[in-house]
Amino acid sequence: MARKRMTEMPHHENEIAQVLIPEEVLQARVAELGAQISADYVGRDVFIVAILKGAFIFLADLIRHLTVPHEIHFMAISSYGGRATQSSGVVRILMDLEASPEGRDVLIVEDIIDSGRTLDYITRNLRTRNPASLRICTLLDKPERREVEIPLDYVGFEIPNEFVVGYGLDFDEHYRNLPYIGVLKPEVTGEET
Repeated sequence: MARKRMTEMPHHENEIAQVLIPEEVLQARVAELGAQISADYVGRDVFIVAILKGAFIFLADLIRHLTVPHEIHFMAISSYGGRATQSSGVVRILMDLEASPEGRDVLIVEDIIDSGRTLDYITRNLRTRNPASLRICTLLDKPERREVEIPLDYVGFEIPNEFVVGYGLDFDEHYRNLPYIGVLKPEVTGEET
């Protein structure tokens, strides 16, 4: 089956049941997080590890608010597949760091934490590489879904147990470009009750 071109895609706005976090609220909170991180890392060079693909938009906006020296590094992790709306529980590193975090002040930047399994895997993996410190910044926290407790240092928003898209988060690789966090209509995800 041929993929639809973007011009043929249905208008995403019609597939959103609810805007959970509007663009203006998102941007204001990202600015606050940037200020908080900058204050906490004064005099230090931050080794940022962004988790792809979901965190890339959040990261781009966040670093514009950082006033401390920092490097950007990426890891790609998979725990979802295709049209899944829940983690499979199997975590795989698809792309690893190209530089060593040994002796560095590491800040993990994530888009969303729900079960905690993926982040637990990432933090255990990075701790074996002997960073000087390791902190976690997530845009969204979904504590209702937590299976593995993870201490979070910076949290943008705590959200209910809804499958969300937008601002980097996707469903089947779509919706990342939405400037807000939205909840998809159940008929889009196939989870109608």
